[in-house]
Amino acid sequence: MTHVVVLGAGRVGGAMARDLAADVQVTVADRSESALGRMRDAGLQTRAADLASPAGVKAAVEGADLVVGAVPGFMGFATAKAVLEAGKPLVDISFFNEDCFELDALAKRQNLTAIVDCGIAPGCHNIILGDVSRRWDRITSFECLVGGLPVVRTWPYEYKAGFSPIDVIEEYTRPTRYVKDGKVVVYPALSEPELLDFPGLGTLESFNTDGLRSLIKTFPQVPDMKEKTLRYPGHIEKMRMLRESGFFAKERIRVGDVDVSPLDLTTALLFPLWFMEEDDEDFTVMRVTVEGEKDGQKLRQELNLLDRYDRATKTTSMARTTGYTCTAVVRLLLRGGFTRKGVCPPEYLGMEPGAWDFIRDDLAKRGVIFTEG
Repeated sequence: MTHVVVLGAGRVGGAMARDLAADVQVTVADRSESALGRMRDAGLQTRAADLASPAGVKAAVEGADLVVGAVPGFMGFATAKAVLEAGKPLVDISFFNEDCFELDALAKRQNLTAIVDCGIAPGCHNIILGDVSRRWDRITSFECLVGGLPVVRTWPYEYKAGFSPIDVIEEYTRPTRYVKDGKVVVYPALSEPELLDFPGLGTLESFNTDGLRSLIKTFPQVPDMKEKTLRYPGHIEKMRMLRESGFFAKERIRVGDVDVSPLDLTTALLFPLWFMEEDDEDFTVMRVTVEGEKDGQKLRQELNLLDRYDRATKTTSMARTTGYTCTAVVRLLLRGGFTRKGVCPPEYLGMEPGAWDFIRDDLAKRGVIFTEG
């Protein structure tokens, strides 16, 4: 039986492991005994591992036919490199800051497929753009609006983190790269706020985030591309105040007789407020719009997603939408539906005939449904 090792037993990693266990042998690796205990309670095999160490990663993936990466973003690049050095194919959702193509030569040398950024966004929106590019003659614009939010709005932040909170902070600090009139432009994170209305939700605010990532390199022919994150109105200003006041700075400062990193202090105070309890309900909203031409005709495609917390399994929507995209891609690979070697951002999947149809159908079977706008 195919053996898949999932690196990371957090909320999303655990959801992926449980989903894959119906089809393959799954082992979940993590250093947290409490997290591994939850996996054992779900009937899964576990392996204690220090995933912050390349040696620990290589030991964790021993015997795997395929590896799923679900570690925090700051660990993602080193973890992916260690997996490839161990000779294992990889599907990863860690959203690391480094350029994924720096690992391309290693993956090709090992004759391996490594699919990165394989979540909801980045992830699904890349696949959608890749699929449209395969069918149309020309793409003139691409936009993705996406956000994960708690159903219950609690003061002061009206936000709960559906994935690694430190990766959320990155969305508020990492400069944003867009493509405008054929040129790459850089804006500050949290810039260009807009109020937008969504059916069933009401008004949300959008702001610039660095979600295009590999699309800037793989689709240089598209003159206009952008990605924006969605939150409840008022959230942007709170985050801008913290950022501009220095609370997200990493450089240590002297306070009395103690050297402290402002970011460490901020996360220590924020993260308990952002922590999602087991019964906290959330939703994921996404709108992907592509415009272009085929056979001289102007075309527009809009895909919408509104996914909600699964009360039956107590699985968050962010874990469902991110994790089940990844597990659908794992199934695609195991069925031989994608064989390209090297580092492959998700848009490469969309360029493969039938791949997006398979992934979309697999998501729909789990209640994650994209509708035409």
